[in-house]
Amino acid sequence: MADTTITTMTIAKALNEALRKTLEADPKVILMGEDIGKLGGVFRITDGLQKDFGEERVIDTPLAESGIVGTAIGLALRGYRPVVEIQFDGFVFPAYDQIVTQLAKMHARALGKIKLPVVIRIPYAGGIGAVEHHSESPEALFAHIAGLKVVSPANPQDAYWMLQQAIHSDDPVIFFEPKRRYWDKGQVDTEAIPAPLHQARTARQGTDLTLAAYGPMVKVCLEAAAAAEEEGRSLEVVDLRSLSPLDFDTLQASVEKTGRLVVVHEAPVFLGTGAEIAARITERCFYHLQAPVLRVGGFHAPYPPARLEEEYLPGLDRVLDAVDRALAY
Repeated sequence: MADTTITTMTIAKALNEALRKTLEADPKVILMGEDIGKLGGVFRITDGLQKDFGEERVIDTPLAESGIVGTAIGLALRGYRPVVEIQFDGFVFPAYDQIVTQLAKMHARALGKIKLPVVIRIPYAGGIGAVEHHSESPEALFAHIAGLKVVSPANPQDAYWMLQQAIHSDDPVIFFEPKRRYWDKGQVDTEAIPAPLHQARTARQGTDLTLAAYGPMVKVCLEAAAAAEEEGRSLEVVDLRSLSPLDFDTLQASVEKTGRLVVVHEAPVFLGTGAEIAARITERCFYHLQAPVLRVGGFHAPYPPARLEEEYLPGLDRVLDAVDRALAY
């Protein structure tokens, strides 16, 4: 008999179901954002939720990100669990002051007496042919800030469980959603026991080299590993899932096995997440490394017009080129 708890759904649907489940379970969960109510959000992640839970639980806000996050902080102080949607990644910066100087610091400033269980959902990265300010990868800016947790799912199963875990967390969580993967399908086990929110996952076993990625680049790395297998190379793929905190233990174990690491992300390589990973893994695995840790990412330039996206975004060729260079040592 088929297991009825396992369903095939898109990442978008998985996120919608996760929000629905938390709204049903906890009357203190409130959704806030631009056009998230009647419209269901630009990407329809909140589709149908205002109709079912009302305008006091699923709130259409003005176009004012600083005000949205500031209001969420106030609600959290009064015992609510606000889930904020930033419509596009490039729109988060008016709220950056609220996030960095208030949301991230208030728990420490209150000597632990105040909790701020706020989730900020941000569709991020490129690949959809959007206009300026709609395809940013600002995750390193948030991971750098003490007091914030930063995560990014890469598949529907993780989208479903990680969003619920983020909402249940008493810490502020920046939840980056890879927008070009919203329509990717996968199986979701709604009765599974999920892994801890900040634990990395080995998405593919291998022996020759480790590819580390998160969010939209996990799929690219899995495709690279499949392509490399045809040439007799065995690549391990580690889905980091969380950027702050980072699960260096899982990554270290993989690198000690393979001896080589290539870190892949869409954000520019310069001062990106890959730089921290390269430094930490070099410190931890110096005597196991057979090659320098290499990084593959976007260029240190403003995000280009849509017609140049293919040249800007790391793809299969750039990942496999780095694999070749690492294996050549």
